[in-house]
Amino acid sequence: MKKLFSVTLVLGTLAACQPQAPSLDILGPVPELGHGLMEGYLHGEPPLNSAAFVPPPPAEGSAKQQADDAASEALRSLEGSARWDQAAIDADLHFPAATSIFACALGANISEAQTPALYRLLQRSLTDLGLATYPAKKAHQRPRPFLINGEAICTPDDRELLETDGSYPSGHSAIGWGWALILSQLAPERAEALLARGRDYARSRMVCNVHWMSDTEAGMAVGAAAFARLQNNELFQATMAAARVELSSATGSAPDADACEQEAATLALSD
Repeated sequence: MKKLFSVTLVLGTLAACQPQAPSLDILGPVPELGHGLMEGYLHGEPPLNSAAFVPPPPAEGSAKQQADDAASEALRSLEGSARWDQAAIDADLHFPAATSIFACALGANISEAQTPALYRLLQRSLTDLGLATYPAKKAHQRPRPFLINGEAICTPDDRELLETDGSYPSGHSAIGWGWALILSQLAPERAEALLARGRDYARSRMVCNVHWMSDTEAGMAVGAAAFARLQNNELFQATMAAARVELSSATGSAPDADACEQEAATLALSD
């Protein structure tokens, strides 16, 4: 089973799940929705209707679509580069691989053993952030760039799924930006680096040729809206408090400095 396929497929079918009352046991058992996805914190609450506040995607021939075309074309030269490879790495939202995305920006490794509350926080919020994009995705069903330009994507095994999964807004961008906001709230002294990584994470979707620039911008807006909704969730806030203690206690390990320097240089290729 393709990695991106499994995550996207589950997120696209979660509307059929029945709500259950959350428990304040932040590390207790959580229903699994398939392929490693955990039930989100907002399960059972009224869904966030992104179609109600995200504007339609750019119309064909509009100035905004021309800007999307230009941005997409400008990044095509990165195919086969280290930045292209990084975009493929960023596409994998399975755990534990996904915990490495923000490690350098955070200045700390995230693991189930050393930072269990933070690990759980990212696992469950992934579902909330990604699921929030689907009302707008289903409303617009925008074709992805590779269907228009006929070029390669950085995750070829996912091509078949992505052909029918709407491009607008970007689910990965919603997740990446939402995680950047969550981590910035936990470690405000690292906010600039975390938000920059959230931006670069969304840009990876453009480098990969699977999203337009406006897809990523709309996805980031949805991620911010879902993050705002999470602020009123008691279990989310309890887990945030525990994660903040984990980070302040400095019990975790720091990421490799040389690897982080290389990551920064690679991400800069798409600036």
